[in-house]
Amino acid sequence: MSKGPVSQFIEHHYRHFNAAALIDAAKGYEQHLLEGGKMMVTLAGAMSTAELGISLAEMIRQDKIAIISCTGANLEEDVMNLVAHSHYKRIPNYRDLTPQEEWDLLENHYNRVTDTCIPEEEAFRRLQKHLVKQWNDAEAKGERYFPHEFLYKTIQSGELEQYYEIDPKNSWVVAAAEKNLPIVVPGWEDSTTGNIFASYVIKNELKASTVKSGIEYMTWLADWYRNNSGGKGVGFFQIGGGIAGDFPICVVPMMYQDLEWHDVPFWSYFCQVSDSTTSFGSYSGAVPNEKITWGKLDIHTPKYIIESDATIVAPLVFAWVLGL
Repeated sequence: MSKGPVSQFIEHHYRHFNAAALIDAAKGYEQHLLEGGKMMVTLAGAMSTAELGISLAEMIRQDKIAIISCTGANLEEDVMNLVAHSHYKRIPNYRDLTPQEEWDLLENHYNRVTDTCIPEEEAFRRLQKHLVKQWNDAEAKGERYFPHEFLYKTIQSGELEQYYEIDPKNSWVVAAAEKNLPIVVPGWEDSTTGNIFASYVIKNELKASTVKSGIEYMTWLADWYRNNSGGKGVGFFQIGGGIAGDFPICVVPMMYQDLEWHDVPFWSYFCQVSDSTTSFGSYSGAVPNEKITWGKLDIHTPKYIIESDATIVAPLVFAWVLGL
């Protein structure tokens, strides 16, 4: 593939340290796909509020990603940005805010994520009423779905289009819904929409079982992995750490150690983008070799770690893979 100006810039200037790790990982990702491999991308942190969808959506459209694992926050916040972008408030001097100024943001229904405030009414509540309709419809029919499937249904209904405030091509969830891309959302309960759903369960207006659980995500993922890990296998591109990364990567040792299926291939590529310190038992900061001891990676799995800000690094890696 001929490379565009962004990739040419990276290749010319990124020669050492984290810069070199970035281009090595990007070339490894590209080679993995060229050899017929598939790639899982995992999203921790507030990547959707950071608008990673601008580059991630194109990766999905061009089949550079086979499956995504993300937190419930990343799943919902991409769609919230889609329907409420003009109401977001950016605060470049967020480090200087006093407790009173933080309280004032709360009083004005703004929830802050670093330098960006999400508007409660236009984002959370706007999405809520349409999601609740999907939950109620499913329950009335005796149907159950995963969290991402409910969001897909909401998008595919067309009911949110009246609110779109960015070009939908920059929404990775819209791109995923159009492809019916597999998504795993471990710990969805730890999200705003998860909390909203719990409130309806507490009020006895919905059953907890209407939304499928994390255990069901794991059993589904085991089946998906077995069906997709032939040939070159499945690679793992991990943005941040936490449950979005550790939950899906554990499907391999679960099958090998707990189910005693000894024909399970290891993940065949691994890259982690994180600025977490490698110390004190941190999963986010654990170097890739530690994962060998857990039966997640093989000795020979290509391994990369880019110790930098994912909002800077990931779009550059994606640009390389896309040939931009």
